[in-house]
Amino acid sequence: MPKIKTHKATSKRFTITKTKKVKRRKAGQGHFNARESGVITRRKRRDVNADKGSVKTIKQLMPYN
Repeated sequence: MPKIKTHKATSKRFTITKTKKVKRRKAGQGHFNARESGVITRRKRRDVNADKGSVKTIKQLMPYN
């Protein structure tokens, strides 16, 4: 059986933490930030957990993480 290759687009968009949670960056957070207040700008830097419906698929696409 050959090794399963890592899906590179998935590995660039998601990270798997030590506790096996899947983190992702919210969409549309890197543009038009000059008009936002400092509180909102800092909030945009945070990653969020991926939704539970796609976690199984993401972990299959990233087998070695």
